[in-house]
Amino acid sequence: MYRDWPHAEGELSRALGDIRVGAPETMKAFSGLARAALEPRALDTKTKELLALGIAVATRCDGCIAFHADAAGKAGATRDEIMDAMGMAIYMGAGPSVMYAAQAVEAFDQFSARRQAAA
Repeated sequence: MYRDWPHAEGELSRALGDIRVGAPETMKAFSGLARAALEPRALDTKTKELLALGIAVATRCDGCIAFHADAAGKAGATRDEIMDAMGMAIYMGAGPSVMYAAQAVEAFDQFSARRQAAA
């Protein structure tokens, strides 16, 4: 495996805890922004997570890939939907997005396997 994405997500979550303590009002506002953005309206939460994962790939954000690959799966995204979203991310982000798309698919697969093992 290229990276242990569930482990990376856990490590990053712990590190983010320090920011929540050190900048509580900022992180509270950011959490509110995330909740508002993910609220199902014209787009459902799954579609929004697929968009977020595509943006994570196009902007080359490893931590974002971990969180949104997991969240997309939890929201019901299929591997085919992930692949379609990765196609758009590659289109919008060119060659470097190909490399990050491979990481996003790997992350999605690892989180999916972990959910299946827990079921």
